[in-house]
Amino acid sequence: MSTSIKTSKDFKRTTVTAALPYANGGLHIGHIAGAYLPADTYVRYLRMKNHDVVFVCGSDEHGAAITLRAKKEGISPKEIIDKYDTLLKNSFKDFGIEFDIYHRTSTDLHKETAQGFFTTLYEKGVFTKQTNEQFYDEKFEQFLADRYIVGTCPNCQNDNAFGDQCEKCGSTLSPTELINPKSALSGEKPVLKSTSHWFLPLQNYDTWLREWILEDKKDLWRTSVYGQCKSWIEQGLHERSMTRDLDWGVPVPLQDADGKVLYVWLDAPIGYISATKQWAKNQGEENKWEKYWLKQKDEAENSRLIHFIGKDNIVFHCLIFPIILKSHGDYILPENVPANNFLNLEGDKISTSREWAVWLNEYVKEFPTKKDELRYVLTSIAPETKDSEFTWATFQSRINNELVDTLGNFVNRTVVLINKYYEGTIPNIDLENAEIKNSLTDFDKETLEGIKTQTEKVSQNLESFNFREGLYQVMELARIGNKYLATTEPWKLQKTEPKRVEQIMKISAELTANLSILMCPFLPETSAKIAQMLNLESESKEGLKWDLAGRLNLLDGKINKATLLFEKIEDELVESQVKKLEDNKARKMQELKETHSRVSNEDKEIAPIQPEIQFDDFSKIDIRVATIKNAEPIKKADKLLKITLEVGENEVTVASGIAEHFSPEEIIGKQVCWLANLAPRKMRGVVSQGMILLAENENGKLVFVSPEKMVNTGAQVK
Repeated sequence: MSTSIKTSKDFKRTTVTAALPYANGGLHIGHIAGAYLPADTYVRYLRMKNHDVVFVCGSDEHGAAITLRAKKEGISPKEIIDKYDTLLKNSFKDFGIEFDIYHRTSTDLHKETAQGFFTTLYEKGVFTKQTNEQFYDEKFEQFLADRYIVGTCPNCQNDNAFGDQCEKCGSTLSPTELINPKSALSGEKPVLKSTSHWFLPLQNYDTWLREWILEDKKDLWRTSVYGQCKSWIEQGLHERSMTRDLDWGVPVPLQDADGKVLYVWLDAPIGYISATKQWAKNQGEENKWEKYWLKQKDEAENSRLIHFIGKDNIVFHCLIFPIILKSHGDYILPENVPANNFLNLEGDKISTSREWAVWLNEYVKEFPTKKDELRYVLTSIAPETKDSEFTWATFQSRINNELVDTLGNFVNRTVVLINKYYEGTIPNIDLENAEIKNSLTDFDKETLEGIKTQTEKVSQNLESFNFREGLYQVMELARIGNKYLATTEPWKLQKTEPKRVEQIMKISAELTANLSILMCPFLPETSAKIAQMLNLESESKEGLKWDLAGRLNLLDGKINKATLLFEKIEDELVESQVKKLEDNKARKMQELKETHSRVSNEDKEIAPIQPEIQFDDFSKIDIRVATIKNAEPIKKADKLLKITLEVGENEVTVASGIAEHFSPEEIIGKQVCWLANLAPRKMRGVVSQGMILLAENENGKLVFVSPEKMVNTGAQVK
């Protein structure tokens, strides 16, 4: 049976983690929308409810990419991580993401904590030691991690693919799949050499994972998170190496492990724990961290763990890290992992290598007074259930039509009218008084009831991690306010029905005050501006409390003058930002062309052209763009994958013989071309509806036929 959904009320305290950003570059809006903004929103909500919460994050400072960059630039890894740790920390601070602690995985405390974990698991006999062959750079006398190996991608012929992934087509690779592999250090062809490592046998936890995730989390976790975990489990788990041959990282604490460090996906998640330890030390209570991470004997003292991540980190936070925690034995497991999908940008995937990104530090510098505007837009288009897209035109539209015309308009009119009619004093009317209640119209009562209704809806959505819908419900209260003022028209009644106007303005003030509270987790600066206008800050030295929402009764409070909450976004800003993106991409692509040679297409044999057809024959074919929502192996069919396609608002199932070319998890989220009107065919018990179009490269590797840019699913290919 599935576990019933729990809320913050069911727990004594909560540990909230946000994915540790890699200290190898800056933050872009995809990172913010994916993990950090929803985490910050949720924590702000918990704090308003006086819930005991600790919010941790930090720089992930180990791994091959940092070492590689340091060697290429001729500097030490520490110089790299110091530079980007500062950039990351300042970007979060400037944007208003408020962690209780932002730590680093290069600290001695983290090293001690991570090594302690490894030792505990080693002494329990959890690991297996295996010897295999790995690429080795003879010139540098060093084993090469996957990211140290570059070559031609067998899928898209990108000649700058890494040994673990092609950043051009997104394919997951192994180094031996690369065509003409070369060492990223010396540029020479590496050789295969034997090396030993310690592996975590994931398959030993299959039974437990099926119960813990496939049964207990089925109705708790997001469909995309649950689906990806289910796919991994059902295709069969295998050993995964927990150590690497590197000279930068947390050393493996064993005598026969010279030159080996902990794999970054063992090292990094433990960074959440070491960060909490450092936070406890900073609090002057060194053991306080235990309440947030260790199992408590007293159920009344129970804690929960929530991970905010992007979908590319699901397997590590939902399978590997929980297995590590379970194996250790003393730690709580994640209660929920509300992972987001990917945010695309102006019709294309965000790409740091192609400079197709909106960088957070640049945005804050360029628009220092528009942080809440970005928070609003990113939350309103949050990729919670599927990939979504940011465009500067959307940015403009959301701000102008919603923040300016709806929220800003209502708040401004309310504050201006109270200042105009009553010299800044809210009418002294007790809306809870029975006599006053009886004098209110049905529309008044309906409007006041809307405050309570919207408060409940917002709270319910925040508790269930539906931030996009939660923000919509906050804005719905602003729409209720605009409708109320537009319908009652107090400016027409001031001379003839002054008592009626007092009622209208008191109710409008109540709406405005509650908007300030409900908006606080989402748009903290805007909430503070509204509170300042109404003098709500004097209600509590600790700030606004969520429990006040829906039941405020402002009595003859003196308010301040109206201030402008938002400004209209002009076309020039949109045009300049789009041009900036295009210019950056063009510059980067030119650099790549000058740096890397392209795979020649000369002398390649192609299949003969099929017999000529008429246009009428072609017009019968219906090809649509679809997005792969889920993929899983078909039992007793080694070559087949059962693929669920999202086509508009519908879903269809296709059985495709691509299992030898792709793993299920690497194709989820890809846009493909789907032959829609092919007669259904039953294959191994699966009714296949249509066909996914693929091409074959010169090496016999299949490649998806996909649109050049992201388009709406269901779009017809013409």
